[in-house]
Amino acid sequence: MLPSVQLVKFILKPVNGCPFGFNSIARGISTAQYVASRARDPTFEKFMDYYKNLVKVVAIQDLILANPSRNPPSVSVDFLSRLSLKLHLNRGAPSFLRRYPHIFEIFYNQSKSMPFCKLTDQAIEITQIEAAAVNNSLPLVVDRLVRILSMSISKSVPLRAIFKVWRELGLPDDFEESVIAQNPDLFVLGDGNEPNTHVLKLVPSYPSGHFTAAVENWRVMECCKEDSKLDRAEIRYSFKQGFPPRMKLKKTFKAKVKEWQKLTYVGPYEEMGEKKKSKSGMKCLEKRAVGIVHEFMSLTVEKMVEVEKISHFRKWFGIDFNIRDLFLDHPGIFYISTKGKRHTVFLREAYERGQLIDPNPVYEARMRLLDLVKFGRRGLLTKAPRSVNEDTDAHESENQRSSIFESFSTDSDKVH
Repeated sequence: MLPSVQLVKFILKPVNGCPFGFNSIARGISTAQYVASRARDPTFEKFMDYYKNLVKVVAIQDLILANPSRNPPSVSVDFLSRLSLKLHLNRGAPSFLRRYPHIFEIFYNQSKSMPFCKLTDQAIEITQIEAAAVNNSLPLVVDRLVRILSMSISKSVPLRAIFKVWRELGLPDDFEESVIAQNPDLFVLGDGNEPNTHVLKLVPSYPSGHFTAAVENWRVMECCKEDSKLDRAEIRYSFKQGFPPRMKLKKTFKAKVKEWQKLTYVGPYEEMGEKKKSKSGMKCLEKRAVGIVHEFMSLTVEKMVEVEKISHFRKWFGIDFNIRDLFLDHPGIFYISTKGKRHTVFLREAYERGQLIDPNPVYEARMRLLDLVKFGRRGLLTKAPRSVNEDTDAHESENQRSSIFESFSTDSDKVH
């Protein structure tokens, strides 16, 4: 039976958060309503105001770089215009390209008798920096793939699922040759159940059970702190919690969080036994699912991923829950933004004031491009932007990012 109108109105109040551990099905409301009911975090929302346009910029950049035979690599503006709907360029390709003159340059191709678009020297330099960072991190990339396969029940995942998140995992665009084919002692590429599909498998001889989940490292650090507020007897199965600043945390909610923190579960790299369908068994399975997606996000370059992309791994990880609801059920661990016509989930603990606490070279290269997105059309009539390799520019970019998010950041409420 559907809830009353009064109950729905109460449920959808963003400031009240959501009953811990309940999903949209249990509530009797749609996932869209459940998403709308979440407490907003202004820091992540402000970040997505810029990042949603970075996603479009990267899509166009990839199209340009996919034509290396042209000198310079470029695509026709007419071609981009035909893709405007797919690329979510609401005002058309020419208008979008002109918004970012520090990234794109429109020129007239004499031989084709039409306008084309290429990357600016500064944008090309950033792509080279990112490519070098990805190449230098290949051992780490291999480790990420092995960990993902180790979390799978069958120690395998569809290759198309990896293609969905290749950028999020920091893989090179030719990872089939440069990563998979170069490591036959780790990976096996087999045929899938459907025509023209492939499955990436971990070699049977690979030892299991020697990986440590990222959350375990946090638990160890918390135990070592003299001023830790967490009970060391309870921290064994706890996750770091930090809630949106506008979310009201009632005593009953805090009690549910504390109870959930104590709940035992099988870790993402541990072998899963028989699934118990009892109420307590389902709670443990749900917490295991949280542990798996938490670990997956810890393996990403930016500690963020589109919900739709990670959903491709749900069956292979043995998760019997709606992934989106899983994120929404745990607002102290994850945050979902709906900006840019996509649902993007962040690992809350990895961010502070809209930036990664522990950045990596690939992330830093991408943030340089995001800086140009924020820059927009500014600086055109004053002076040309400096090279991205100049220390002064890097310092200014860092200060710009910090000032943008400073006013939107508030210390998140902590629950232990």
